[in-house]
Amino acid sequence: MTASSTLRWKDNASWLVLLAGLCALYVPTLASLFGGVWADDTQGHGPVILALACWLIYKRWAQVDAVCGAGPKPLIAWPLLVLSGLLYAVGRSQGILLFEVGSLISMLLGCVLLLRGPQQARVIWFPLFFMLFMIPLPALLVDAMTAPMKMAVSYVAEHILYAVGYPIARTGVILQVGPYQMLVADACAGLHTLFTLEALGLFYLNLVQSASLFRNMTLAILIIPISFTANVIRVMVLVLITYHFGDEAGQGFLHGFAGMVLFMSALLLILTVDGAVQWLDKRLNRRREAAA
Repeated sequence: MTASSTLRWKDNASWLVLLAGLCALYVPTLASLFGGVWADDTQGHGPVILALACWLIYKRWAQVDAVCGAGPKPLIAWPLLVLSGLLYAVGRSQGILLFEVGSLISMLLGCVLLLRGPQQARVIWFPLFFMLFMIPLPALLVDAMTAPMKMAVSYVAEHILYAVGYPIARTGVILQVGPYQMLVADACAGLHTLFTLEALGLFYLNLVQSASLFRNMTLAILIIPISFTANVIRVMVLVLITYHFGDEAGQGFLHGFAGMVLFMSALLLILTVDGAVQWLDKRLNRRREAAA
């Protein structure tokens, strides 16, 4: 066996040991998530976020291997691993998913820092950051943020439909259209929906890999109003289906196609806004070049 093959085997062995340890810790966590909060419609984005993050890490692992000259391992690696272990222990024993699931991100970061180094960790910073969107949020935060969001979505949907001639009225988050009364639920305009659409927008930004700071910053800022607009479209479509085809059709749409309409609306809005931002960016660059 040559020296290079021996080093490669030792490197792979360390990662296999790490993978076995992570599986022992987090497979039970994932099993409880799939059978618990991730089985709910409001947090069904969790498995998708995890799958996309793992795919991004897999796609970038060749870059991790290609980075040379990592230098000495940072001193923060071991404290980060110890802190992650404590967070996992507290979260697992006390049923605090914020700690239990969140510890996976810091645990992965600490392992990469320890076994590879900071330069390699920088290569996969976005997949690790992206995993934040799969962490179940505390109920108190969700309830506090969801109520005003539902109120705002209901208000905008009511005024748009009233402006185009529909007999609609609103009491809080209850919409009355014709003979039908509908409650704007958490799944239609809640914090989880906003989180999901925000993740979708950031994933799109990461895929396009634009070198324009103006384009990246503008799109990142506009993702929030785009998410809000997609929620308004979803509620309006639900109201229109219920008004024209009856309550049964509206309920069937809500359980069958509402999520598809939401994500298609958000994706189309992101692509449209991105096209406008690219056009504006090119105009500004031409003006700067002409002035120079």
